[in-house]
Amino acid sequence: MNATAVAAIESLPRTPASDVKKLGWRGVMKNVTRDGRVLVTNHEQPEAVILSVAEYEAMMAQLQAKAERDQQALEKLRRDFDARLACLNAPDIGEKIDSLFKQPLKLHGKVIAGQGF
Repeated sequence: MNATAVAAIESLPRTPASDVKKLGWRGVMKNVTRDGRVLVTNHEQPEAVILSVAEYEAMMAQLQAKAERDQQALEKLRRDFDARLACLNAPDIGEKIDSLFKQPLKLHGKVIAGQGF
């Protein structure tokens, strides 16, 4: 099983914790080598997941790639936001905003208040 397919814990190959003692580390690692990862259970309850180095590295690479995509998306949002706010740096912006606030609001016979708004 490779790291690109995210597996639910229920679908992982299992080995009881007693096998770690009984088969030793080499025995458990045979299962890990075969399947890439093994769920260690104690009284049928999940207790730990043992990953091969390749699985761990693939998982970390996926996380890093996602973090980079998220960072790029955030940087684009920042650039877009800054571009929209750039107009506020115009020399006469204060006067324009003041003139907008001085204009009467046209309600067209409707009151803008209460829960209905």
